Amino acid sequence: MITYYILIFTVIFSFLGFRDRAFFNKYLFHPNRIYTDKKEWYTLITHAFLHVDYAHLFFNMFALYSIGLALERDIFPAFFPEHARYFYLLLYFGGIVVSSLPAYEKYKHNVSYSAVGASGAISAVLFSFILTSPTATLGLMFIPIPIPAFVLGILYLIAEWYMSKRGRSNIGHEAHFWGGIFGIVFTIILHPQFVPMFFNQIKALFQ
Repeated sequence: MITYYILIFTVIFSFLGFRDRAFFNKYLFHPNRIYTDKKEWYTLITHAFLHVDYAHLFFNMFALYSIGLALERDIFPAFFPEHARYFYLLLYFGGIVVSSLPAYEKYKHNVSYSAVGASGAISAVLFSFILTSPTATLGLMFIPIPIPAFVLGILYLIAEWYMSKRGRSNIGHEAHFWGGIFGIVFTIILHPQFVPMFFNQIKALFQ
């Protein structure tokens, strides 16, 4: 499973960052560094394998393990039997890059802004799962109440959009929001029929 490889590599890369501050600073996402030195473009990707602390790493990897495996092992192979893993990789790495671009444009002149974490990619995976399985139940950490995936998705996007506009947090709400949007759009491009299937599943839930 590609999910396992991503998870293991992210844990190792993050641990190296925890132990070595110079390593951490080299691979974090710093829009101004990319703007002034195009050779720093690789940090658009590498920052997703670094995390601020153990809790940050655990939450992201737990979400990837819980949702990514279902998408890679069951859902994508059912619709794309010959290209499932390739599409899954594009979803994950596309989520990393696309979720970072708005922050790059917004903060490219800000020398103090930087970011790390796989949240943009995790959001892309999450919303691909929600689009394909809207009536599956998902639980939030610390809230042991199962919630239909489509309801959680709506609440998540509203909350992340609102928090990104407030701009009073060191959490990458913009990356969460745009990662989710990318996950939806990318999955629809792969298979447009996911849209009517999405609404039909929700409709059947209330019948």
